[in-house]
Amino acid sequence: MAEPFSVRVTVRGYETDVQGHLNQAVYLNYAEHARWSLLQAAGISQARLVGRGVGPVALETTIRYRRELLAGDEVDVTCAFEWGEGKTFRIRQEVVKTDGTLAAEVVAVGGVMDLTARKLLADPREVFRELATDPALFGL
Repeated sequence: MAEPFSVRVTVRGYETDVQGHLNQAVYLNYAEHARWSLLQAAGISQARLVGRGVGPVALETTIRYRRELLAGDEVDVTCAFEWGEGKTFRIRQEVVKTDGTLAAEVVAVGGVMDLTARKLLADPREVFRELATDPALFGL
């Protein structure tokens, strides 16, 4: 099995809290950054999504914090899509320090919304296959 897509991020001082570790909300930003980076790498831009009249939506996100991150730490944020048969999919992500320490696990449930009807599409895989120049990055 191939390694999941990942992006490297450096923890910036202004992202830390009074204890000196990465603020809890910033983990969501890192996860979102990795997801959009994957879409870009697969050839799907925000403009292409809007042009097709669709947009990805987050329905649920769970973060499990494992180890603290400090200013200056470098992490790789992974992103792997898991497809089912319905209107939703899961995205599994890990925030891993460069020494291999798992700092956080993020699991998100998402879908693809028809921006006119304001309803989830029946098969989100269809949109990713249609718009992506490299659908393999989504496991398709």
